[in-house]
Amino acid sequence: MSEKKIAVIAGAGPAGLTAALELLRTTDVRPVIFEAEDVIGGISRTARYNGNRMDIGGHRFFSKSDAVMDWWQGILPLQGAASRDDIAIGRKVPLVEGGPDPEKDDFVMLCRSRLSRILFLRKLFDYPVSLNGSTIRGLGLWRMMKIGLSYLKVQVLPAREEKSLEDFMINRFGVELYRTFFRDYTEKLWGVPCNKISPEWGGQRIKGLSITKTVIHAVKQIFASKKPAAESGDIRQKDTETSLIGQFLYPKFGPGQLWETVAQKVQEMGGEIKMNAKVVRVNREGNRVVSVVVDYGQYTETIPCDYFLSTMPVKELVAAMDSETAAVPAEVKRVSEGLVYRDFMTVGLLLDKLEIKNPAKPGTPESKLKFVADNWIYVQESDVKLGRIQVFNNWSPYLVSDPSKVWIGLEYFVNEGDEMWTMPDADFIKFAIDELDKIHVAKPESVRDSVVFHIKKAYPAYFGTYGEFNKIREFLDPIENLFLMGRNGMHKYNNMDHSMLTAMETVKCIREGSYNKTDLWNVNTEEEYHEGKKS
Repeated sequence: MSEKKIAVIAGAGPAGLTAALELLRTTDVRPVIFEAEDVIGGISRTARYNGNRMDIGGHRFFSKSDAVMDWWQGILPLQGAASRDDIAIGRKVPLVEGGPDPEKDDFVMLCRSRLSRILFLRKLFDYPVSLNGSTIRGLGLWRMMKIGLSYLKVQVLPAREEKSLEDFMINRFGVELYRTFFRDYTEKLWGVPCNKISPEWGGQRIKGLSITKTVIHAVKQIFASKKPAAESGDIRQKDTETSLIGQFLYPKFGPGQLWETVAQKVQEMGGEIKMNAKVVRVNREGNRVVSVVVDYGQYTETIPCDYFLSTMPVKELVAAMDSETAAVPAEVKRVSEGLVYRDFMTVGLLLDKLEIKNPAKPGTPESKLKFVADNWIYVQESDVKLGRIQVFNNWSPYLVSDPSKVWIGLEYFVNEGDEMWTMPDADFIKFAIDELDKIHVAKPESVRDSVVFHIKKAYPAYFGTYGEFNKIREFLDPIENLFLMGRNGMHKYNNMDHSMLTAMETVKCIREGSYNKTDLWNVNTEEEYHEGKKS
């Protein structure tokens, strides 16, 4: 009996773990995952601190792909009884007959209501922006009139050819709405002006969203059933733009719980996962990868492989492939070294209360909440560095050990080595608390506990040498058994489901003996990809 072929996978994030489990389910190839850190899930991890859990970056489990939605629920089944907070406020929830009870069972997927808003002028506005009475009162008639006129102008005379993210947004929202609700947050996220960023970022993140679609969605909601979509059997929300969805799935203990469960399944089925193990060298012969060198800290090891599936940052992959016997072309190295990443810091704060008042309508279940109902709040205030606020209680009540407290995450977008990144934790926590006080969200005396987490290379950037990325692809794609997957692995700002779809396409290629990577790169670029493609 011949030995099984080996697929070495760099990275135990969503793409790497999805690929490993799919290989075990549908092929005879044995996956071996090498994870550089000591945490499963990549950025889709669950961080733990003093009995509380944090979702690093916020991960809604929602996809237009049936394959992905079914995959998730195959790992963690949808709840069959109400969760703690829904019971407390009498909120109707979707129940699956015979499904697990989140009050008794841990391995369960919750269905959560989505609410995101924008903090601007020290007021909360709907996100996506709604043209309702609250918005008009908050912005004032004069600003609303300018927004309306500038939008009509670009509908009649599109502003310009879309050479930048700024052009992309202005053509969809008008210059006034762009300046009011999009520019400052986006420039905090990337650290550069929007006119220096490729429009491709907008194409991947908000490609289906515009004022027209937002208004149409709002009108439909007025006449639609008041039942939650999930309760009325429409959890997949196929006809709704991703940015407008009303519900999403969420693991009881955060995204890391699902990926830790997947990792356990991979190991039970014969796969291997090695932690604190970084791929530092990729050895090639001709147009194939033959082995990788793994650094365990105290020693290195050469691992032969039949396939190499990489989710490591493209910049690191190309550097690892360069050797005296198989040199990387100088032009490819130049483009690779010029790729830019944005890093991420989040401050976890346990508070007695928020100063933001709960604006829910009286008589609704949400009006009974002690805190606001938002999953996260985008901070469009130019006088603070803070980018986004997560309210972990509203992602899952089980992320918080004491339900009388509010557990929030303050998200900052930084560059590794800059002033904020290198600031001592205690100083940075004080800085973040002061900003929270400045924008009237919470007072320093409400803080009961705090922690800081640093995440490297959280966001692959669409500037630097990104415009020449095709040169890297032209070098890497012909390497037959090398497959790039996931957000950093492909230098694409993918959502979690897109990363999983790249893994599913990779396994399909391996299963069919194909070296054509076109479908892999088409994930999240074709408008109807998610509905039309099946693994």
